[in-house]
Amino acid sequence: MSKFVELQSFYKNVIDPAPVPGTSEVGHFNIFKVEDLRFPKKGHATYSRRDFFKISLVTGHGKIHYADQSIEVPESVLVFTNPMIPYYWEIIGEEQTGYVCIFTEAFFNRFNHISEFPVFQETNSAVVLLNKDDTCRFNELFLRMYNELHGDYIYKYDLLRSLLMELIHSAQKMQPAHGSKQTGSNAADRITTLFNELLERQFPVELSNQKIKLNTPSAFAKQLNIHVNHLNKALKETTGQTTTQLINARLIQEAKILLKSTKWTIAEIGWCLGFEEPNHFSGFFKNKTKITPMKFRQSVID
Repeated sequence: MSKFVELQSFYKNVIDPAPVPGTSEVGHFNIFKVEDLRFPKKGHATYSRRDFFKISLVTGHGKIHYADQSIEVPESVLVFTNPMIPYYWEIIGEEQTGYVCIFTEAFFNRFNHISEFPVFQETNSAVVLLNKDDTCRFNELFLRMYNELHGDYIYKYDLLRSLLMELIHSAQKMQPAHGSKQTGSNAADRITTLFNELLERQFPVELSNQKIKLNTPSAFAKQLNIHVNHLNKALKETTGQTTTQLINARLIQEAKILLKSTKWTIAEIGWCLGFEEPNHFSGFFKNKTKITPMKFRQSVID
């Protein structure tokens, strides 16, 4: 399982020995300048998850390894991370500047469930590469939050929640979700929503003895109490993909995460994902990615 970093551990990387507490009446919030944080030296860090949400605005050459993807950052990037997804920063350039904002889900609850926003759900939305104009615009917003936190306005945490909302929506407007939000307006939408909930409920896989129960169209159809053809038709209508394609894509994503973030054997990872035989998992992985699990893991190490 990937390392899990608690909120208290984060503060050990703050250079200032007495950072602003950043705790409101409900939940926790704080914001730091990147220059005031200790980052791993150039080279590989390790995948880890946090028990808090984080929004980072970083300018400097680096690479963000997020879930199953690695994205190089030539200049500036805005990254939204959540407690469910392991990630790490790989520092390449000499100078890194910007801001890091951390907060707990409780801090945001009066607005909405923070985890439901697209920027905290999908890699394509969570990592936003910025041009110079966008960097200046987001830098001003972070600076305003930084100054408000260190000010004495009695309602500053309410204002900070509003600024967070502005930040999230500004990023989402730059990279709108590929599909529309499910409203349950018809049967296909409702089936798709239920299918996605069942699929995502099985992840992340956190223990080597944790085995997912649903990994075939028939298993999902049985759980939803509908015919497998009905399920496939609904998903094809709403997503453009078949049930098998959606399941396989999620299995591959989780397989890559486990190969990158754990030391589990190939057999253990395959078993966790519902493959009884290691060679079945290896064949499935190679068929979908054109590379064996072992070679994929080795390419990450190298």
